[in-house]
Amino acid sequence: MDIKERIKKLPLSSGVYIMKSQHNEVLYIGKASSLRKRVKSHFVLRKGMQTHSFLNKVAEVSFITCDTPQQALILEAALIKEKKPKHNIALRDSKSYPYIEITNEDFPRVFISRPKKNSKNFIFGPYPQTKVLKSALLLMRNIFPYRSCKNMGKTSCLFFHLNMCLGPCVGKVSVIEYRQNIKNIREILTGRRKQVIEGLKIKMRRAAKNLQFEQAKNFRDKLLAVDILYKGKPRTHEIIFLKEALKLPSFPLVIEAVDISSLGRDNSVGSVVVFNEGLPDKSSYRRFRIKKANSQDDYAMIAEVLKRRYLRMSQEKRVFPDLLIIDGGRGHLSTALKVLNSLGVSVPVISIAKENEEIWLPQCKCPLVFSRSNSSLHLIQRIRDEAHRFAGQYQKFLHEKKLLPR
Repeated sequence: MDIKERIKKLPLSSGVYIMKSQHNEVLYIGKASSLRKRVKSHFVLRKGMQTHSFLNKVAEVSFITCDTPQQALILEAALIKEKKPKHNIALRDSKSYPYIEITNEDFPRVFISRPKKNSKNFIFGPYPQTKVLKSALLLMRNIFPYRSCKNMGKTSCLFFHLNMCLGPCVGKVSVIEYRQNIKNIREILTGRRKQVIEGLKIKMRRAAKNLQFEQAKNFRDKLLAVDILYKGKPRTHEIIFLKEALKLPSFPLVIEAVDISSLGRDNSVGSVVVFNEGLPDKSSYRRFRIKKANSQDDYAMIAEVLKRRYLRMSQEKRVFPDLLIIDGGRGHLSTALKVLNSLGVSVPVISIAKENEEIWLPQCKCPLVFSRSNSSLHLIQRIRDEAHRFAGQYQKFLHEKKLLPR
């Protein structure tokens, strides 16, 4: 098949493309917001024989799709470092672009720089887009926290409280543990992602075997995040951003939402829906007929559903969700917290008020208000709406059943 015909079959999605010769030699690696359009643009007739000569060698174009510019940036740079295509030489040798620099210390710093020629630190890059580079580095920092400050102070910094630094300044981490994070970052930047993934899998299995379930869950979260960094599952991107937005202790892979639906005195119901990695897990949905609470008391009905749901989960020793969403405002959130505390259940809880889509968090006097285009808000809304739909469906079923002749 002619190379131009192959280009027509490339996806319109973003990603990294790899141009190869007929002998499978990697000639050029690039990133694009639209793979088909970007690769096609290379073959538009331009001035300059060097470009024309290079394109004559291209016999194959392979690609790796990505969902964000951050992914494409990291993957492109890692592949250039790994494959060393000679037609990327201008990018590799450029001194005008920013780099990622990692210092050679017991607790290395990671930061963006334009390093000097005689630098003894580890240098990665260059990266043409500074804004995208900062965003990509932030994503990596959420997976493998690191130090960026110049001075080792005696007090913890803001990054430590945001779980984006392990706190070497205040003795919260050993040199061995800290340098493992740095090793993982270096391997990601040099394209050795398989080594990172295998290392995390081994540690996760070892922790689970030793019944260290919190550690195992932490390694699982890191595995998910590395997978997202390279493969770009859209829903799991929402999960990463939601963790950051709500300052959750771990990735909210399993999210539950509770909703109440009332229609008259004797026809009030509650619903619990479960989302796993951003997708509905309908086999885990549960519905409740309100038995004790007054149908005019929304708080009491929420309390009844939560008590029945989480008491049973406690008795059956089941794993609790990573996040619980309550449909309602600050009062509904307070009610949920009281019920969970009385049961000795520790689950991160938020509520979402429909009128202005405000997000209420425990111990916060004011709600979070996301922009309407925010992906974290979209995920919360999607789960809340599903809980509302499921409750309404059950209520309709009961109402129709009541009207049927016996």
